[in-house]
Amino acid sequence: MTFTDLQLSAPLLQALRLQKYEHPTPIQEQVIPLVLQQRDVLACAQTGTGKTAAFSLPILELLYQQKKNGAAHTSARTLSALVLAPTRELAIQIEESCRLYGAGTGIRCLAVFGGVSQAKQVEGLRQGVDILVATPGRLLDLLQQKILSLHTIQTVVLDEADRMLDMGFVRDVKKIMALLPRKRQTLLFSATMPPDILELSRSMLVNPLHVAVTPVSTSAETVDQELYFVEQADKKLLLFHLLQNNDMGPVLVFTQTKYGADKLCKSLCRQQIKAQAIHGNKSQTARQQALQHFKNGGIDVLVATDIAARGIDIDQLPYVINYELPHVPETYVHRIGRTGRGGSVGKAISFCSTEEKTQLKDIHKLLAKSIRVNQQHPYHAAGISLATQPVRKHVSQQGKKKKGRNMRKSHNESLHFISR
Repeated sequence: MTFTDLQLSAPLLQALRLQKYEHPTPIQEQVIPLVLQQRDVLACAQTGTGKTAAFSLPILELLYQQKKNGAAHTSARTLSALVLAPTRELAIQIEESCRLYGAGTGIRCLAVFGGVSQAKQVEGLRQGVDILVATPGRLLDLLQQKILSLHTIQTVVLDEADRMLDMGFVRDVKKIMALLPRKRQTLLFSATMPPDILELSRSMLVNPLHVAVTPVSTSAETVDQELYFVEQADKKLLLFHLLQNNDMGPVLVFTQTKYGADKLCKSLCRQQIKAQAIHGNKSQTARQQALQHFKNGGIDVLVATDIAARGIDIDQLPYVINYELPHVPETYVHRIGRTGRGGSVGKAISFCSTEEKTQLKDIHKLLAKSIRVNQQHPYHAAGISLATQPVRKHVSQQGKKKKGRNMRKSHNESLHFISR
């Protein structure tokens, strides 16, 4: 299937051709037709599957057709679509994608988020907006100031809904949803489908179609994963060795703490390696500048905490390095999902010290397989090695029956299920 088969308008197809996008990803192939039919959608898709285009392309198409057919009787823009995102970085990425895809449609998109002065954002709103991308806190601020209203919204998107719940935004999201027209189209995207998300979807969606593409606990098939056993004291030397002896191109390096990110960044710079850090203590301007320098090739290494694990979309990123393993195994999947996006090939390298063996076991359990160990480096710590057989839980016959009943119950909670 090609994007032409999805019956998108000429300006959108032209924008996709300029980006050399010919074939939709599985989530795009399934979701785009449903959004064009103006159905509510509950979609389970992990990061890197192309979900931003899955909702932005059909929303742009619907608005373009309305304008083309004279649905707007005045030249003034009408706020017609709202996309809620949990982080500033994700909001900016969605806005960039909407502008990129909608360049030839005349449809205007704007992102509003906290951490910066609202003056420029307010000015953008007063100039007129068709699609608004917002973080919940800043949107509520603007609504309380009566700077905008949501009564004309036709379509609302909740992106990374599980992340919103994790960050404590559920109350804000419910407040915002209560201000929307009752007759609307609602799209909810989540990397996981815990009970809280299903409960949230039942309160917000009407007869949704449920789309699931990639199991949450699996990593992208296009990501080659490698494990390096190394003592904590040698990690920095191993990182220098890899960066200085391999033609790696841009590399995204994950640390656990903000202090650790800054410290590692300074060490890299002392080795004449161009690097910058991005984390929650950096101003929004500094974070955007660092990300832009990384995308433009101005720096070789971006050192990040998990603030960047979701919502940062970097095309053709060849390498991700887990300098420190995350404490939550699902975070590992989100981190490595920064590479191998859109069908491209990527590599994820993870350092594991003695102190991190527990995290590694949890990651193996989540993946239901072991990560390949690379011993061909000067800092290999053989004493850390642990059993690298796939981790499988023993389940009794009674447990299997109970699991089967739970799976059937979970399946029946979806009103309609579509899978590849």
